[in-house]
Amino acid sequence: MNSPQVDAYLRRLGVEHPAWPTVDALRELHLRHLQTVPFENLSIHLGEEIALEEKRLLDKVVGARRGGFCYELNGSFGALLAALGYDVALLAARVYGDEGRLGIPYDHLALRVRTVDGGDWLADVGFGAHSHLPLRFGERGEQEDPGGTFRITEAEPDAAGVRGGHGTVEAADLDVLRGGTPQYRLEVRPRVLGDFAAGAWWHSTSPLSHFTRSLVCSLVTEDGGRITLSGRRLTATAADGTRDVRELETDEEALGVYRERFGIGLDEVPALRDPA
Repeated sequence: MNSPQVDAYLRRLGVEHPAWPTVDALRELHLRHLQTVPFENLSIHLGEEIALEEKRLLDKVVGARRGGFCYELNGSFGALLAALGYDVALLAARVYGDEGRLGIPYDHLALRVRTVDGGDWLADVGFGAHSHLPLRFGERGEQEDPGGTFRITEAEPDAAGVRGGHGTVEAADLDVLRGGTPQYRLEVRPRVLGDFAAGAWWHSTSPLSHFTRSLVCSLVTEDGGRITLSGRRLTATAADGTRDVRELETDEEALGVYRERFGIGLDEVPALRDPA
């Protein structure tokens, strides 16, 4: 990223250029990203190509003021953090699904971020409902966050009896839990953005992917809650968990919500596409 791109990204987030790559600056950047850049899968249903290239991601997130799903959001956020002086590693994860089954390889992209003053952190602005602030990567106890109670633990051997593909604790996979429920299993080996292309393709084309079977656009609100548009259903969730749900009846109303609540200008209301 060049300096004008960094400045434009920070303007999108509404934050000043941090003087140093510190923990406090990372926390602010992380939260503001969740509050300003939507978690959304609209490209899949609008027939837009999803390209895991840094320039294409920045064109979408910064230039077009859109959001994306994990590969796009954490991919672009990781590029920003690296340009600001943070030591960033892209990590692959497999998401826990029904009955505790793990998803495909490269199912999810998360970030390990090293600051100048506070060690390593797990940053993730692309998982939907997740931690609002970075989590301490090396901490194995409970970590309280506005998004819930989180814990990072060393994963047990998988169904094949393998401990992360290695025999040592240092190389073992990690499970990320929210409220005691496993969210995803994280590999500690650094990856590059192109490694996730197959996962992004599968999630944007497979009829088994929840992204091809649903529409979602979601943001963390400034009061710590969340607003989500799923198809025509608008859900406003307060910080205490109470919900207000209503159905949007017209295209004009839906387009207005995309524009006014999520900052996304669309010419048409996205509709579910048949993956076939």
